[in-house]
Amino acid sequence: MKITVDQDKCCGAGSCVLLAPDVFDQRDEDGIVVLLDAEPPESLLATVREAADVCPAGAIALSDEA
Repeated sequence: MKITVDQDKCCGAGSCVLLAPDVFDQRDEDGIVVLLDAEPPESLLATVREAADVCPAGAIALSDEA
């Protein structure tokens, strides 16, 4: 799975960081999402899917391409 984030859509809610801190972070100055790992290990995929699902701005996109 490959992850992309749209920083222009991000509202800085931080739910992705709370769920998957190894994959997502936030910029200190404005709370906008920062992608730490675009292709996380299999063990984190369920958590990453949940983070994408709960993102209030829909800023996280997942694709099956590796």
